[in-house]
Amino acid sequence: MQTIAERLDSARKGIDQAATSAHRPPKTVKLLAVSKTKPVSDIIEAYEAGQRMFGENYVQEGVEKVQELSGFKDIEWHMIGPIQSNKTKVVAEHFDWVQSVDREKIARRLNEQRPASMPPLNVCIQVNIDDEGSKSGVALNDLASLVEFVASQERLCLRGLMAIPKANPSEEQQRVTLSKLKELFDHYHTSLSNFDTLSVGMSSDMAEAIQHGSTMVRIGTAIFGKRT
Repeated sequence: MQTIAERLDSARKGIDQAATSAHRPPKTVKLLAVSKTKPVSDIIEAYEAGQRMFGENYVQEGVEKVQELSGFKDIEWHMIGPIQSNKTKVVAEHFDWVQSVDREKIARRLNEQRPASMPPLNVCIQVNIDDEGSKSGVALNDLASLVEFVASQERLCLRGLMAIPKANPSEEQQRVTLSKLKELFDHYHTSLSNFDTLSVGMSSDMAEAIQHGSTMVRIGTAIFGKRT
């Protein structure tokens, strides 16, 4: 049975290989280890193997882990799950990044509730790229206005886009989706100063996402094993 350190090494090698195949420097793609439902001991094991970026999907669980590991000052915590408006305060107070902003109300509350003693909260706007009714994310028609709003907020730093494409697409569907996402990212990357992150790609579609410009892949099971 592989250790977390060994799985992390495999994930990093996979990212490097995918980036090289896409004629990109491997350092242009970051690995976000998705630690939802996993114990703090697993996060520490990954930390000891050199991992510093961790993603949590559930607010309460994530906040408890941030607090428990507060002594690890160089961990970068990402909230990647949906946020209800009554949870924005604890998210704003504990996380370094929020990748799941999909409406103005959430962005406004995060901005108002981000402590002045902390640096601006890094934000990615989640795009419902395949227009799926079951998924969170801003509709493409509403993206421009949300980008404008988030970019105007003093305590937020708009860093990019996040998406969860349709599961099990055909090769053509996948190519169209990822190309569309890359086109959107490139549009804002050229016009906004800190817009440098395209968070897309998980274990199953990592190589294709990197081929289409992903700068951050979110890997969970392949590092920590199946979730209980």
